[in-house]
Amino acid sequence: MDHAPAADTTARPTALRAGWRRRAVRIAIGLLTVIAAIWLVLFITKGRFLRHPFESIAGRLTHRTVTIGGDFQLYFAPWRIKFVAEKIAISNPDWASRPNLFTADRIDSRIAPLSLLFGKRRFTRLELTNGAVDLEWTPDHRANTWTFSAKKGGRPLEFPRIDVATVTGTTIRYRDPRMRVIADLALDDIRSRDARIGHAVGVRGKGVIRTTPFTLTAQLLSPDATANRGRNELIARMRAAGNVVDVAGTLPSISDVEKVPLTTRARGRDLSSLLDIIGVVIPRTRTYDLRAQLVKDGDVYRFTRMKGTFGDSDLAGKLTVTNGERLHLDSELATDKLDIIDAAPFIGYNPDIVASKGAQAAAAATGAGAQRLLPDAALPVATMQRFDAGLKWTIRTVRSRRVPISNVDLTLALDRGKLTLSPLRFAMARGDVASDLVFDTRPRPSRVTYDIRLSPTPLGRLLAGWGVAEAGTTGTVKGRVQLQGRGDTIHDSLASANGRMAFILPAGSLWTRNAQLAELDIGTFVQKMFEERLKEPVRINCGLVAFTVRGGVAAADPILIDTSKNVIIGRGGFSFRNEAIDMAIRADAKKFSLFSGQSPIGLTGSFAQPGIDPISGDLLARAGAGLGLAVVATPLAGVLAFVDVGDAKAAACGPVLSGARANAQRTSKGAPRQDVGNGTTAKSKDGRQTQSEAKAQRKKFLGIF
Repeated sequence: MDHAPAADTTARPTALRAGWRRRAVRIAIGLLTVIAAIWLVLFITKGRFLRHPFESIAGRLTHRTVTIGGDFQLYFAPWRIKFVAEKIAISNPDWASRPNLFTADRIDSRIAPLSLLFGKRRFTRLELTNGAVDLEWTPDHRANTWTFSAKKGGRPLEFPRIDVATVTGTTIRYRDPRMRVIADLALDDIRSRDARIGHAVGVRGKGVIRTTPFTLTAQLLSPDATANRGRNELIARMRAAGNVVDVAGTLPSISDVEKVPLTTRARGRDLSSLLDIIGVVIPRTRTYDLRAQLVKDGDVYRFTRMKGTFGDSDLAGKLTVTNGERLHLDSELATDKLDIIDAAPFIGYNPDIVASKGAQAAAAATGAGAQRLLPDAALPVATMQRFDAGLKWTIRTVRSRRVPISNVDLTLALDRGKLTLSPLRFAMARGDVASDLVFDTRPRPSRVTYDIRLSPTPLGRLLAGWGVAEAGTTGTVKGRVQLQGRGDTIHDSLASANGRMAFILPAGSLWTRNAQLAELDIGTFVQKMFEERLKEPVRINCGLVAFTVRGGVAAADPILIDTSKNVIIGRGGFSFRNEAIDMAIRADAKKFSLFSGQSPIGLTGSFAQPGIDPISGDLLARAGAGLGLAVVATPLAGVLAFVDVGDAKAAACGPVLSGARANAQRTSKGAPRQDVGNGTTAKSKDGRQTQSEAKAQRKKFLGIF
């Protein structure tokens, strides 16, 4: 009696558990029955009655309008989800330039159900006919058409895994307002079996970058791996404005190029035409071929390990392009050998014309006159104000027949239209040139400043390119050019320039042959020529060749060189406006000299065609007088017309070596010099000398002697 309640207590939990099991079995059977019924209904009806609910639900999930204009099927067949839609369209956001993100005549697919739950979408079969995809970014790159929530930002485009595919007639449109790129592409037809496509998949198309048309061909070399989310071996080639750009690399996904190293190669007739595509202006080049590694990181494109050639010159280094609010370029470049012809574009010359026809023809091609050398190529003002840049460029050697240049060190900065080359240094003939050049395009016309400094440089090496041997010449030259002008071309800025140019010759020596030719001391020159002592040096005590520039016209201020035997002085000048030269240089002997010409050498012509006129009117008059004396008196009397009594006043070297103006020059005894002018030239109102003005100036100059 006492144990009966315990038995009842044990039996109740067992009965309860059995009841729950029966209920669970009934519920499971009920669910399976419902699922089976749903499956059966869907299988029989092909799920066609779900078209409108599908459009509504898909539209809410994607925040887009989804429409199906033809047949629709959605059911299990038997274990995969079969989805069929004809005339399907998925709309674009309101801000897009086209109404639909995606349209297709027909989609027939099999989808693994579990892949929808775990986010790894897998199509076991896909047939796509005449699909059209529109991919577009917002101008600020914060959203794109294929990311269905603006809050998530613009995510990379992702593709599902596809086991078996038949894709025909697919087109893709890509638009990026920030980069100003529009591309219309066509995908080659794809037919795969058992998750193997079997050959490369190609893409071809055309488009516009900014205002430049281009064509594009690309191939996916590993489509089977891509279909299984493996390695994506991609190669692409773009042609634009006569340039060819090749890109190759392995992508983590078919559309993801972020932070992926890509091998690039660019080649063409002119590198400037390639960079002009993205709105960057550089001097034009000859044929180029460059290779680099490209890595895209957001709006930053880094080109590293750059190496190649342009013209007959080499180039290496790195370049970074930042496509932000303003386009910005940063580069560090190195050149081992720069051909002087490839340097011609930096002053506005076409290098191809320089190579084939010379500098004068290249100047004429810029719009300059037929007899001019200064280029009239205008600065690209509008383009220079649209992007910024920084450049550090070193050049070991410049190949030049005339002037040996090496160790070039260039630092460039472009900031909102102000281009600064500072410093620009290079070694020339064992001397150094340092300069600061500023081209400020913000004022109209541009304000241009030239400040060029030449450290002491051996004359022999400097003049060797013009046939002057170094042996016997120990003189040096140093100088500075400071000019400021207004204009959008080199010619215009110099034609309006004001400033000063001065070159100082400290003590040294020069070949006798060269010195005597310059001084026209015929007697000494002939004597030494017969004695074969042409390399005997002549001592230079000091010298100054300086010009004052006003309104583009340079006047000698002064030209004064004191040697052991003579004092060389010059008058006249030249014009940056019309590039005319009208100067006269004369040497007066300090001691008696027989057969001295004692008359100025005329420097005439233009920058392009300079001329030397050693037979001045004064010298012809001397010859006439000598001939008359020889006729009426004796032949010996004729010689007297060519005698220099040697009364030249030696120069005080202090003012000369300090680069002082003409009015500060003195004789060795401290008296003001009256023979070096005052830094003016005869000129018309516009600074251009007329023939009569030049003649009057020459007459006035000769009258001093």
